[in-house]
Amino acid sequence: MKKLILASILSAATLSAVAAPETYNVDPSHTFASFEINHLGYSTQRGSFYKTSGTITLDQEKKTGSADITIDASSLNTGWAARDKHLTGEDFFNAEKFPTITFKGKSFKFDGDKLSSVSGDFTLLGVTKPLTLNVTAFKCSPHPMSKKPACGADAVATIKRSEFGMAAYVPAVSDEVTLRIQVEAIK
Repeated sequence: MKKLILASILSAATLSAVAAPETYNVDPSHTFASFEINHLGYSTQRGSFYKTSGTITLDQEKKTGSADITIDASSLNTGWAARDKHLTGEDFFNAEKFPTITFKGKSFKFDGDKLSSVSGDFTLLGVTKPLTLNVTAFKCSPHPMSKKPACGADAVATIKRSEFGMAAYVPAVSDEVTLRIQVEAIK
C-alpha cells in the first residue's frame, strides 16, 4: 500500500512538472518587428525595428501563455535615413518622448497543438488598446544548434494608427497599418 501511495505522489509530481509553464527569452538576432502602410495610393512602404526584447511564457499542455514584447522605437529602419528621421520624429513615432512600443499578450488561443492567436494590450505613443495578433506559423522544438527548447512564431495584425494619436497625413498616408512580428525565443 505504501508503494502505491508513493508511486501516486511521484506520478502527480512528474505530471505537474511537465505541465508547468516555461519561459522563453526573445532572441533579438532572430526576431523581426515590422510594419506596412500604403503611401498615397502608389505603393506599400515598409519599415522594421532592429531592437526587440522580451519573454514568452507558454504552457503547451494547458494551452495558455503570455507574451511581453518591447520594441525600441528609435531602432526604426526603412532603408532611407531621411525618412527614418522623419518617422521617429514628432509626426509619427515620437521616439524621444515614447521610446518603446509594447505588446503584453494575455490570452493564447490554440487550434489543436498550434497557436492561432494571441490577444493582449498594444501600447503605441503612450496609448494602450486591445490587439489580437493572428499567428500564421508556430513551432516549438529543441533548437538544432543550441539544443535548448525553443519556440518561434509569425504573427500579424492591422491597426488604425490614428486611434493611437498618430494621425499625420491621414488619409493620404493610410490610417490602416499592418503590423508583423516574427519571433524566436529560447528557454
